[in-house]
Amino acid sequence: MRIDFTKMHGLGNDFIVIDATRRPLDLTAAQWRRLADRHFGVGADQILIVAAPTRADTDFRYRIINADGGEVEQCGNGARCFVRFVHDKGLSAKRSIRVETRGGIIEPRLEDDGAVTVDMGAPAFDPAALPFDPARARPGDGPHRHLLALDGGGEVEVAIVSMGNPHAVCTVADVDSAPVARDGPRIEAHPAFPARVNAGFMQVCARDRIRLRVYERGAGETLACGTGACAAVVAGIVGGRLEAGAPVRVDTRGGSLSIAWHGPGRPVLMTGPAVTVFEGAIELPLP
Repeated sequence: MRIDFTKMHGLGNDFIVIDATRRPLDLTAAQWRRLADRHFGVGADQILIVAAPTRADTDFRYRIINADGGEVEQCGNGARCFVRFVHDKGLSAKRSIRVETRGGIIEPRLEDDGAVTVDMGAPAFDPAALPFDPARARPGDGPHRHLLALDGGGEVEVAIVSMGNPHAVCTVADVDSAPVARDGPRIEAHPAFPARVNAGFMQVCARDRIRLRVYERGAGETLACGTGACAAVVAGIVGGRLEAGAPVRVDTRGGSLSIAWHGPGRPVLMTGPAVTVFEGAIELPLP
């Protein structure tokens, strides 16, 4: 089976982007894993599928497949690459598009300077929205904060936020020495999150700047995570450590994003780059 693709990245969070607007693409989990494999396939954190819309009020449908072959609800860095892809491929002349995702409708917009701004929608804190089971945690110190007992010992306090996909954000003194490799998988697979969770490690540097590392559900630690940056800023504003309304700079290992949120009920706006790396085709083995 031959598949044409474009390789893209947003701050080093890398993607395989496939146009399935004319012919639907539905692979097995093993085929998705093979495509994302960095030794036997193209290699990527996620695979992004550009599909025809199912609603009259949207322009496209956006599917996200993690490197482990599982489909997820949302990907912020991928959303920026999505709008760059459909514009560069001539699939839409609009600079701003409405896109269906499993996590809701988003509105990415291509800016004049080449950056992309995405209206990620309003964050949600209801445990059912993540999903999150409070009975498997203890109340933390502040709104939407919970204490998780980790497998193997130890406890960590996290703020839970849904950005269309689930996030658990913990605040650390130094992001470079944060135990991402040790605690990231333990938070991701914690029984309080029946659909697993993305684990963020945030260092607050100033009221308008944070540093962030994210252990992504189904992908491991990535160089950047767009929804993780949104969730971290929301958690920082709710906790009183970041300024609402003003853009907050989020420094990741892959580069910087600008995130703005004006408060409850308002959408989170994310601005950052989207880069095309190369194009190609690959023959995938049949199931």
